[in-house]
Amino acid sequence: MSAVARFRSVVVDCPEPRELARFYARVGGGTPEDDDPDWVVLRVPGGPRLAFQRSPGYTPPEWPRADRNAQQFHLDFDAGSTWEEIDAAEERVLALGARVLDKEDYEKKDFRVYADPVGHPFCLCRIEHG
Repeated sequence: MSAVARFRSVVVDCPEPRELARFYARVGGGTPEDDDPDWVVLRVPGGPRLAFQRSPGYTPPEWPRADRNAQQFHLDFDAGSTWEEIDAAEERVLALGARVLDKEDYEKKDFRVYADPVGHPFCLCRIEHG
């Protein structure tokens, strides 16, 4: 079956688009295009185009709720294939303003869950490269 349209962007609601785009540029690379303070585009190298739009009255998702104010989506980042790489990536995202959402069973999972500075969940994933 042929596609109806081509994928363009993942759009993230937030209170300050420039600030959140800069956070994700530091996490995943790229340079925010921020000519408009209400709509900022980040082209992630080798990844999707992320757009950040101002959302007046923004309320962060409550992770891991499913009944109301659920997360709705999250971003996954390949942070390396070793736990040392994941530990180093964790240190860096925490220094950028992320916070840990789930420390339970760290050693049993191949990912770690964080919130960005405005509360969107994202994961640093350990991916076997081979």
